[in-house]
Amino acid sequence: MPTTVLVTGGAGFIGSHTCVELLENGYEVVVVDDHSNSSPVALERVAKTAGRPIAAAYRADLRDRGALDSVFAAHRIDSVIHFAAKKAVGESVGMPVAYYDVNVGGTTSLLSAMHAHGVRHLVFSSSCSVYGNADKVPLTEQDPPAPTNPYASTKWMCEQVLADTCRHLPELRVLALRYFNPVGAHPSGLLGEDPRGVPNNVMPYLAQVAVGRRERLSVFGDDYPTPDGTGIRDYIHVMDVAEGHRRALERLNDESGLRVLNLGTGVGSSVLELVSAFEQASGRPIPYEVTGRRAGDVAELVADPGAVKEAWNWAATRDLSAMCRDAWRFQELNPAGYGG
Repeated sequence: MPTTVLVTGGAGFIGSHTCVELLENGYEVVVVDDHSNSSPVALERVAKTAGRPIAAAYRADLRDRGALDSVFAAHRIDSVIHFAAKKAVGESVGMPVAYYDVNVGGTTSLLSAMHAHGVRHLVFSSSCSVYGNADKVPLTEQDPPAPTNPYASTKWMCEQVLADTCRHLPELRVLALRYFNPVGAHPSGLLGEDPRGVPNNVMPYLAQVAVGRRERLSVFGDDYPTPDGTGIRDYIHVMDVAEGHRRALERLNDESGLRVLNLGTGVGSSVLELVSAFEQASGRPIPYEVTGRRAGDVAELVADPGAVKEAWNWAATRDLSAMCRDAWRFQELNPAGYGG
């Protein structure tokens, strides 16, 4: 029997690309998504891209235990990949209660449903933001978490919930993947990042400027202690992130309890370097203006990806030019996003 994976947030940016990765590797996929920051069209594109449909899709909020129990009752779920969450650093500073409610509340509800239905395998979408203002880069899994904004705090709190639950239920096998900054798109141009409203992340905003939907990019601060003064991030192609989640599923039985791994490239790029790379990929100028720092941001976040390489003999392979090229292909083919 093929393995059936429940993907929460499966219509979102990373979730949809991971669904393709799973379908192409023989998994059956069930999706739960409330579409608060995603489009049902993405799931149609998933089926077209993978050449086979997902098993079922449900529009539901993870905090709705009745709806969640119905999903588990309707399918023989073997494993869960948990993406569903609010994810914008700046927004979280202005609405912290909503972030704790959705991110932590959704996770505890999911864990309760998994336990009630005997599901013991989970891959959790965590974040490099848990490291906060790190004293050094690159960052290893042993570096102490120090979240600087409510979004990061929710991810760190979810990891603690998972750790405590694993101590209580030793049969659980959980991998928390702290990935850095996922960008890019499926190389077909069918799938990509299409947030609702004004993008909170730099790459989709860049793409919308390039395609003419927005006038200019706002660069939040040029006075950081970095070579050009703008923030440095470890950008990783969404296809590498999707592959990393599929690999995580394959390694859940390696040991019980909670394990934490970074997903990144180990290469940092500044905002201005990203702008230059996107200009080269799109062949279009990207107007930008420097504004004040954004609350909750840090100067530099770069992964040490050595642990996942040693554990799985796996590493991200796509570089910044591929990330920009694929992101631009999606935006150029879908100038108004999935709704166009």
